[in-house]
Amino acid sequence: MPTFRTVLAAGLAAGLSVLATLPASASTLFMGSYPDELLVFDEGKAAVTGKIKLDTGLPTSMLLSDDGKRIYVTTITTSGIEVIDTATRKVVNKFSLNDGVTRYRFWGGTADPTGRYFYTMLTRFDKGMDRYTVGKPSWGVIDLKLQKVVRTVELDKEDERGGGGWRAAYKISPDGKFLYAFGEKVVILDTATLKVVDRIDLAKPEGTGLENVGFGGAIDTIRTPGQFVSLFNAADPYIHNKMFGLARFDLNSRQFDFTPIGPAPESMAGLQMTPDGKQAYTVVTNGKLGNKRCEFWHMDMATNSVVDKAEFPCRSRFRFGMSMDGTKLYIYGASYDIEVYDAKTLKLETTWDLGNDTTGAGMVAVE
Repeated sequence: MPTFRTVLAAGLAAGLSVLATLPASASTLFMGSYPDELLVFDEGKAAVTGKIKLDTGLPTSMLLSDDGKRIYVTTITTSGIEVIDTATRKVVNKFSLNDGVTRYRFWGGTADPTGRYFYTMLTRFDKGMDRYTVGKPSWGVIDLKLQKVVRTVELDKEDERGGGGWRAAYKISPDGKFLYAFGEKVVILDTATLKVVDRIDLAKPEGTGLENVGFGGAIDTIRTPGQFVSLFNAADPYIHNKMFGLARFDLNSRQFDFTPIGPAPESMAGLQMTPDGKQAYTVVTNGKLGNKRCEFWHMDMATNSVVDKAEFPCRSRFRFGMSMDGTKLYIYGASYDIEVYDAKTLKLETTWDLGNDTTGAGMVAVE
């Protein structure tokens, strides 16, 4: 049974100290755009320098491999996967799962360490004479070499919600033997059989003094081998005050580290951390429609405290990102531009015109 412990701020700073050696330089941003492209954006030139055509359709998610050499793009138009070589900006593999009588629906996933297999949750639709038969949600393995679904196992009823559903975050253990799906529970599967070998209920983790713990998406700016790093939301078991913080899950020992940061707002758009691990930023949204208010929160990770806040104009839908050197904050998505804010002052610095409407597939940054 995994153990749980709360980590002090000093422990977090030590765990992230290796990030201080990362170089600060302009990077290349990849973003999905309508109807079927990836935009290649050069931070140094502040311009779109290329477009990658996706023959399988509209991009819905992007996953950067741990070595930074491949981007795995999933598309919704034909239920496709396209693999991009980050060095050459070329599509090195592409295929659609749909055919004349069978269709699939899936959203995101993760590749194994070898880059051969892609793991996800999917639903199959089979066309009959007068209707489509909808299959049950299943764990699925897609062979990227054979370009087809090679194994599926139906989800147990308790995992249809607790396993994170279509928006679950997925990780593979370093040895490729286990698949982790992060939702209200952490569902752990044997990759050889797709059978559930363990479930870790986060509702009341032992020894943390927290309850109702839930994970958000993985933090792309913190790439620690063998770990899943994420925001979490939780409540204390006595007066049920909600809080947010940083969580680390070790994919080998299955041990959690929780570092509470502060009271949880109504919603948060991810966490971005500077390369040295000392400063972090998030976007907080409170209220709805005409009463909606959006703010940047700047946090000092040594003290686990919010040191600055600044309001900015809300969009109806948006994503939040950061430059790889930690000096710029980005507001983008469902629009034709990127709003660039200075990380120190939290002031709007400029707006970059993309010339294309971007999707919700997110942003991948590479050196």
